[in-house]
Amino acid sequence: MSSFVKEFVKIDDRTTLDDAIDVLMELRRALPEGANAELRMRGDDIFGRHLSLCYMRPKAVEERATELPYRLAARGMS
Repeated sequence: MSSFVKEFVKIDDRTTLDDAIDVLMELRRALPEGANAELRMRGDDIFGRHLSLCYMRPKAVEERATELPYRLAARGMS
């Protein structure tokens, strides 16, 4: 199992350009090393559109702990 998980951040579509730039700069500063962040326009004309930032982040300790029984079972150690 990978030690990274894909994280998504939705950026509100009702914001000023300056606010959107500030949010993106803050997110960029907070990204982990090697995050490979992507910015995409998501949604449609019916439900609306929004900006979405997705990136890879290391799994938290709690996330890794919940996978431990599955890793042991996969190795035949359950």
